[in-house]
Amino acid sequence: MVQSKKMIVRRRYLHLPVKNGAPMRVMRLHLPGAPVRRFDTELATEDPDFWVFADIGPFAGQSLTVEVEGEDLPPRALDSLVQSDDPPGSDTLYKEEYRPQFHFSSRRGWNNDPNGLIFYRGEYHLFYQHNPYGHKWGNMHWGHAVSPDLVHWTEQPVALYPDDLGTMFSGSGVVDWGDTAGFRSGDEHALVCIYTAAGEPFTQCIAYSVDRGVTWHKYPGNPVLGHVAGRNRDPKVIWHEPTRRWVMALYLEENDYALFTSPDLKAWSHACDVVLPGASECPDLFELPVDGDPGDTRWVFWGANGTYLLGTFDGATFLPQGEAQRYDWGGNSYAAQTWSDIPVEDGRRIQIAWARVDLPGMPFNQFMTFPCELTVRTTPEGLRLFSQPVREIETLRRRTLSWHGERIEPGRDLSPGTVGELLDVQVKFSCEGPAAFGLDLGGTQVVYDAKRAQLTCAGRTAPLRPVDGRVRLRVLVDRASVELFGSDGQTALPLGVLFEGGERPVRAFAEGGSVQLHSLHIHELASIWDR
Repeated sequence: MVQSKKMIVRRRYLHLPVKNGAPMRVMRLHLPGAPVRRFDTELATEDPDFWVFADIGPFAGQSLTVEVEGEDLPPRALDSLVQSDDPPGSDTLYKEEYRPQFHFSSRRGWNNDPNGLIFYRGEYHLFYQHNPYGHKWGNMHWGHAVSPDLVHWTEQPVALYPDDLGTMFSGSGVVDWGDTAGFRSGDEHALVCIYTAAGEPFTQCIAYSVDRGVTWHKYPGNPVLGHVAGRNRDPKVIWHEPTRRWVMALYLEENDYALFTSPDLKAWSHACDVVLPGASECPDLFELPVDGDPGDTRWVFWGANGTYLLGTFDGATFLPQGEAQRYDWGGNSYAAQTWSDIPVEDGRRIQIAWARVDLPGMPFNQFMTFPCELTVRTTPEGLRLFSQPVREIETLRRRTLSWHGERIEPGRDLSPGTVGELLDVQVKFSCEGPAAFGLDLGGTQVVYDAKRAQLTCAGRTAPLRPVDGRVRLRVLVDRASVELFGSDGQTALPLGVLFEGGERPVRAFAEGGSVQLHSLHIHELASIWDR
């Protein structure tokens, strides 16, 4: 059964009602003689849970036909569709109960993997896997947001829509400074996104922009890399200056990945295979100095779950040095990727990931972790990857409470009282004997057990050993997450925790022995949406 509704496009947004659990309907948007959109949605025929939108601004002034297909459609199922100059829920946007306040989330719908991370002319571009039309995974588009500082984000129109080659699965982005692909026009260098078209079979494609990411054009010669194996996907492309070639890391199947090279982003040749034990999907490949020494570097080959290998790379072959290491102990962080084209004078390797946290009752679902700077450092166990929140978080600090040299005994807590709901907590302490140290953050406890040398929060545990007899811990608290960084970021424990709104009572406590609190800083943070 198909129902249709015709309209002249006079507003930018078409509002669509969604009911979680309703039958999935196929919807199509047509211009005269030309289909322009197709997607699935749980279309509400009564009592919608929330509203989403289709951006119909590009069709202004034209006759648009909206079709819905499905069994048991009630009469006049499309009557509730309306046009508007504003997205639905604009009056409460970014104020919702579980809306992250210093992490990026899409206005409406679902997001997952970060994609196409590019820095260009003062802007950080964040693309991401996006279902604009529902609370669940599906309809994969590339959403898009930009930021001047990695903290404050402005959502842009959808960059890539599904097409005849498939839905838009994950990928990466680069600036083609040398115009190797020949896309440049005028004064702007081409931004090129490399993505998986998830049709049958999965293939790798490119799209480009010559207006700083405002509009995107899919390359007419797509796909640029045909099917290789399995459901090959998630191309991560970098420029390798010594060989002056592009390099693509591509997931194949199971724990198998491959590297390909190209002179122009269009013609690709197989270079080598890489096995990453315990990992699959969403590779990344990047070089980092060891202990900050530019003369001593290692390459990092990264998998979606945070498993990584350190090794060497000559532009064609990646050679691992040592066994695969585990970086993420929380399980709520996935598909992390690092930004391309960070200026040399900045020099940081900056990473962001999908925060896999369900947000019940919200008109959006999932969000991104807070961006972190990655480093490789020497430890007693060998070289390891470290991460810390980017320094730009300091611009959000609005009040700081500090303590130094306090001694905490069992039953004698340090109770700062009630603080703001958004926190950046930094603490340094030493435990005497088998003591445990804890922070109670509005009912969620972070506990370090000195006897077991482990950190626990929200049912998850990670190893954490003192350095020079002291434990360093950093905790970021938002409305739906707790992110823990131990020993200056050698241990990472990102977690999904849903908090009640408002200020939080905080206390520091000891169990089983005394704890020397060397320093405690509680930074209250402002919302990134308060503008």
